[in-house]
Amino acid sequence: MTIETYRDAWGIPHLRAADVRELARAQGRVTAHDRAWQLEVERHRAQGTSASFLGAPAVAWDVFARRARLADTARRCFEALERRDPETAEWVRAYVAGVNEGLPAGAARTPEFARTGLTPGTWEPWHPLGIWLATHILFAGFPAKLWREEAIRHLGEEAVPLFATDGPSTAGSNGWLLAGSRTTTGQALLAGDPHRFVEAPGVYQQIHLACPEFDVVGLAVPGVPGIAHFAHTGTVAWSITNAMADYQDLYRERLRRTNTGVEALAPDGTWTPAPHHTETIEVSGNPPVPIEVLETPRGPVIAGGPEGLGTGTAEATGTEAMETAEAEDELGRELRTPLAPHAERPAVVHAPAAADGGRPPRGPLAPDDESRTGGAGGKSSADGGAEALALRYPPRVTEDLGFSALLPLLRARHVTDVDRAFDAWAEPVNVVHAADTAGGVLHRVAGRVPVRSRTNRTRLAPAWLPGHDWQGWHEMPYGDITDGVAVMANQRGPATPLGVEFAPPHRADRIRSLLGERRTWSAADMPAIHTDTHLASAAPLLDRLAALDDLTPEAGRLRDRLLAWDRRMDADSTDAAAYAAVRSAVVRHLAAHPAFAALTEPPAHPKVLLPWLALTPRIAFALEHLLRTEELYGVDRPAAVRAAVEEVAAAPPAGTWGDTHRLTPWQALPEPSYDDGPALSGDHDCVLCTSAVPGLTDRSARGPAARYVWDLARRDDSLWVVPLGADGVPGAPHHTDQLPLWLKGDLAPVVTDWDRLERVDLTEKTDVDI
Repeated sequence: MTIETYRDAWGIPHLRAADVRELARAQGRVTAHDRAWQLEVERHRAQGTSASFLGAPAVAWDVFARRARLADTARRCFEALERRDPETAEWVRAYVAGVNEGLPAGAARTPEFARTGLTPGTWEPWHPLGIWLATHILFAGFPAKLWREEAIRHLGEEAVPLFATDGPSTAGSNGWLLAGSRTTTGQALLAGDPHRFVEAPGVYQQIHLACPEFDVVGLAVPGVPGIAHFAHTGTVAWSITNAMADYQDLYRERLRRTNTGVEALAPDGTWTPAPHHTETIEVSGNPPVPIEVLETPRGPVIAGGPEGLGTGTAEATGTEAMETAEAEDELGRELRTPLAPHAERPAVVHAPAAADGGRPPRGPLAPDDESRTGGAGGKSSADGGAEALALRYPPRVTEDLGFSALLPLLRARHVTDVDRAFDAWAEPVNVVHAADTAGGVLHRVAGRVPVRSRTNRTRLAPAWLPGHDWQGWHEMPYGDITDGVAVMANQRGPATPLGVEFAPPHRADRIRSLLGERRTWSAADMPAIHTDTHLASAAPLLDRLAALDDLTPEAGRLRDRLLAWDRRMDADSTDAAAYAAVRSAVVRHLAAHPAFAALTEPPAHPKVLLPWLALTPRIAFALEHLLRTEELYGVDRPAAVRAAVEEVAAAPPAGTWGDTHRLTPWQALPEPSYDDGPALSGDHDCVLCTSAVPGLTDRSARGPAARYVWDLARRDDSLWVVPLGADGVPGAPHHTDQLPLWLKGDLAPVVTDWDRLERVDLTEKTDVDI
């Protein structure tokens, strides 16, 4: 069969083939050529074997992947796909055949293979499903339930809404839809940007796929066939944002080891067998790590075992008992960033937390509270069982990762086709926008969310008590399109009944406000919205500053300067730098207060989950709630703000926001270093969402992983950009050539006219059996 490969001026692959399967093979092959290192890293992460060439820093993830049974779940899902949807299964096989065909040449041009001694492996048909699962397993934020459990134990139930906000480990997005009545062409526009960890190579692959059945351009996930999230078929386009739904549960399990194996306590009071076996994680340069893999009827055990929490792996003896400062430093290392300026722990100004000068009293026991048997950090219970945590997630239950949606999406011609395709979507749970050239528009939620108790949704569910099983699946809601506009930025919206924590409304409100400034918009107008830097969440801190008096002259001048600031987090702004320094100082003062002391000692949980338990980021991303609430556990917030502004006034930042707010992409190897990454505008609650972690670091590893504008009037008037480039090979011409565009907020044109593309591969005949 014939395959044709073209490139545009940015090195983006454009593929044409005689049929769907040959096109999938071509996509796999070109991805292996451009992204061989990325593909192999992601495959090994899905298998839990990445430490075999990345060394000790990768052990924590491999332990989690093994214990969560990610690879086994992906295998089961592919086997089920073969039974339910053999056409899609064969299409996935064709993609894998292309990956295997392209990997040797791709690895030969990629220096990381030689640096690590890694030899490219042979892909199996389940590997794309494993990559999809491993990429998205943390999207629903189930580790936040560990944080809520501790917050409730030490502060009471009211702490849950107080700290409820998306944080540094949550994936978000901006997305907006303009119906034809709101555009200059009379046809719809879709625009937005997914917010994820910015990775090198990038998490999205710009690609054009064409065969007699369809001609689609969009942003693919390397290692996964088709184009799932953002695409334009010529007559219909779609995009997604994270719905912030809660669809994974953590169960407290009571386990015991017997002469015949391991047993788990069931809700009916009986002890039931829990299958278990031992696996060994190979670690480059270090001894292998043995782990025990267990599974209860609820799901795989990801923490603890029959001997209690803090057991189950060699890793547990040290890293799972990390104290808060180490946990927060670990988050900084995950972001590949040092601590921010002014990050030294301040002399704390606070009021006594309790009359006797000790820690504040615990909140009352909540329903199902386990503190009577050791709580979240306990190791044993009154009935002799030891505690562990099991993760229940939909694909483990249904053996379905939603891959049956992928081919129908490529074949879609109208909004109704997109709507029907997303009925088969599984996870992550997303809000979908779509529009077609006939005037159809769509705003809905897609995915699979179980029906279960409120305890399951908000905190750890006791597996041995009745009432915590899953009771079917929620119907997916639809959203409104008001006056020709729909905006989603992870705020509460149509997915509200399905979630617990959502993003603050600032980004969504700002986008809607900007779109309301005039009646009609063009594709070329969209970058001005993508790059807006207004920070609405600055208001509570600025209000606290305005209320201060009796400041030193230097602090008074700083306060007045910040009150006159335009609240834009521009890279060249010295005022934005001063605001960020004061904000970080406030966060550190609050985090050091004795009221929160108990939360600086997280229980023994897997190292990979510790960022969700680190106190300083939690304070940082809930800061506006903490400053506005009527009472905060006896904390003297005016004193904390006063101390912060005096501290910064005495040693103000020397430069601009962009001097410290710099891009630090995640990468599997520490070199090349991005310590001197480019300066960034924006902040966590800006439309230009480039997230730092106030109180910890100004550097940003999370931001727009792509930007897009889909124009339904003429597809070649569409626009897109990624943070780095189309080629994953360092030093290649198209490795970082889009970075200047991305930094300025510019976008590259989408080109789909084959006559404007360069043929880079002669027509091929193949005898490869796919």
